[in-house]
Amino acid sequence: MVNDTISDMLTRIRNANLASKNCVAIPKTKIHINIAKILEQEGFIESFSMPESEDREFNVNLKYVPVIGKGNTKKPCITNLKRISTPGLRIYTNSRDIPQSFGGMGIVIISTSKGLMTDRDARNAKLGGEILCSVW
Repeated sequence: MVNDTISDMLTRIRNANLASKNCVAIPKTKIHINIAKILEQEGFIESFSMPESEDREFNVNLKYVPVIGKGNTKKPCITNLKRISTPGLRIYTNSRDIPQSFGGMGIVIISTSKGLMTDRDARNAKLGGEILCSVW
């Protein structure tokens, strides 16, 4: 049994990227679906598909970019996924102190009172919350 499901999701995506897989199965929860929506909107994953049946998992299609001058080699769009707030140590912030990931090139996913959103959206809405993870 997994206690930290968000870390499990991030580890599954990280491992699939390292193995150059096109697709990875993620357990279906509301927070996982919302994280996948954010990753798709920000261009870190190709897409995600929800099965029509009552499956317990959904598929995330990973995105790769070709490396120029290296033939058919491809580089993953997600360079790093890092869990910030853990069940043992929750990290909260207000809207003024939201950190930037990789100098603004990456995103930080924050759980606010209005739902999950990126660091830019939270700053614009002047909302703080729990810092879940950073992606770049």
